[in-house]
Amino acid sequence: MANAQTADALRAVDAAEAAAPGWRNTSPRRRSEILRRWFELMTSHAEELALLISLENGKALPDARGEVAYAAEFFRWYAEEATRVPGEFRHTPGGAHNILVDHEPIGISLLITPWNFPAAMATRKIAPALAAGCTVILKPASETPLTGYAMARLGAEAGVPPGVVNVITTSNPGQLTNAILVDPRVRKLSFTGSTGVGRILLAEAAKKVVSCSMELGGNAPFVVMDDADLEASLEGAMIAKMRNGGEACTAANRFYAQTGIHDAFVSGLTELMRALKLGAGYASDTQCGPMITAKAVEKIDRLVTEAKDRGARVTTGGVPMVASGYYYTPTVLENTSPDSAIAKEEIFGPVAAVYRFETEEDAIRLANDTEYGLAAYVYSRDIRRAMRIGRGIETGMVGINRGLMSDPAAPFGGVKQSGLGREGGVTGILEFMEPKYFAVEF
Repeated sequence: MANAQTADALRAVDAAEAAAPGWRNTSPRRRSEILRRWFELMTSHAEELALLISLENGKALPDARGEVAYAAEFFRWYAEEATRVPGEFRHTPGGAHNILVDHEPIGISLLITPWNFPAAMATRKIAPALAAGCTVILKPASETPLTGYAMARLGAEAGVPPGVVNVITTSNPGQLTNAILVDPRVRKLSFTGSTGVGRILLAEAAKKVVSCSMELGGNAPFVVMDDADLEASLEGAMIAKMRNGGEACTAANRFYAQTGIHDAFVSGLTELMRALKLGAGYASDTQCGPMITAKAVEKIDRLVTEAKDRGARVTTGGVPMVASGYYYTPTVLENTSPDSAIAKEEIFGPVAAVYRFETEEDAIRLANDTEYGLAAYVYSRDIRRAMRIGRGIETGMVGINRGLMSDPAAPFGGVKQSGLGREGGVTGILEFMEPKYFAVEF
């Protein structure tokens, strides 16, 4: 693999700068057509991309296929949004002049993406940036560089001009990122990753007052009320927990089951988790692939062991299996203490920790007992109750009787220590634009 050094990173900035005027002045319709063609190419190469993702990060092929479909949709969505950038015209209250507000491309954008969704996290940033008229530098995770290159290759085939999308891979990301952020030509940072790294990048970006969009860690609560449809809540729990083997920022981390449904929920979840087929991601019958690294398995096992020491009971799983890879058995814990580390830290693995609660107020209090606020899930047949609980939880996104909420047409992002800004939806393109106000007298 190409192992970029600082000089290479600055060459990427040079290329982005050289291409910027031409791309900025490319008509929205032409940018739209290129993005639409990119969507079509991803769709036609979907099976190859899915296999590549599975080989790179171990996720099961069904999950990889789902990621490719999701990733491609960002190109289709922003192909449409490229021609719909809003403006504003109105009179001043005093009548002295008119207010005209336009939106302009923010400029060269550094996009840093994680290994768990190497295609989708790239397209979620590239698509709105290009639709807005920005040129970009993509730095994919060192664990999954090939998917980033594959995406760029399809982009070139779709008609993206040279220099508009630049991909750099490196084993020294901190040094390269800092070099790019201090370059005055770079005006935007869009990062998806851990909260700890996000804080470091925000500090670096502050040195040059670089605009930042940060999609950071999560610790999603999954609330099951007594009146919930048990079968539906179990189906949703498996989606919210086991998508990508639990290696997702939106993954349900803390399962709160009300007393009346708790035992049945634990029993059902245990049965479903125990039935999952563990194996290599690319194998056709695999339902849960390996974790990304040995270190990831060690962290999961540490959290489970500490929870057991505090009284949690393992109803299935709870065993690392590293003889033939970085595997951890799908696990369910009950009687988990809210003071356990597993309740505070992002698990990023196939472990469902279940907690019992009594009242609606308890559910909201427990759900908010975290520094994170990215996603939450609520199950209840009473939609008013579910919405009331959802409004009470401090989070950027809520799934009501749904275990999957991500959609290119919806704003994705969190509150508290889970990030700044939103990706996707009609607002996603504005993250890569600056409003410009004209005071006009006519």
